[in-house]
Amino acid sequence: MEVIDTFAWIEYFAGSARAEKARPYIEKGDAITPALVVAEFTDKYAREGIDPKERLKFIRAKTAIAPLDDDIAEAAGRISAARRSRVSGWGMADSCVLATARARGAKVVTGDNHFKDLDDVIPI
Repeated sequence: MEVIDTFAWIEYFAGSARAEKARPYIEKGDAITPALVVAEFTDKYAREGIDPKERLKFIRAKTAIAPLDDDIAEAAGRISAARRSRVSGWGMADSCVLATARARGAKVVTGDNHFKDLDDVIPI
């Protein structure tokens, strides 16, 4: 099972070369998208003046949306505390995505350099 992060979704809809690497994980229909990724994705498109409605419909159709519950939030806080001192620019959203993946024994599909040193990542 894979967790799709914001970076992968943005590349997917842009149709980039990285999208081709993410495509099999997205289109097989059993991946997870953290709810926080939906927020980040919506924010990016709204700032660009693009209505993300159809793309969000696709995300919801192709992946299960994982809520940010208390256990994931606690794990994300611990991940954040550990990674911020080692990875410049590491953010709480990164921690929430990684905590979601780890809670499910999944890997994160991403091209985000913040994740490049982790084993539980599928780089695109």
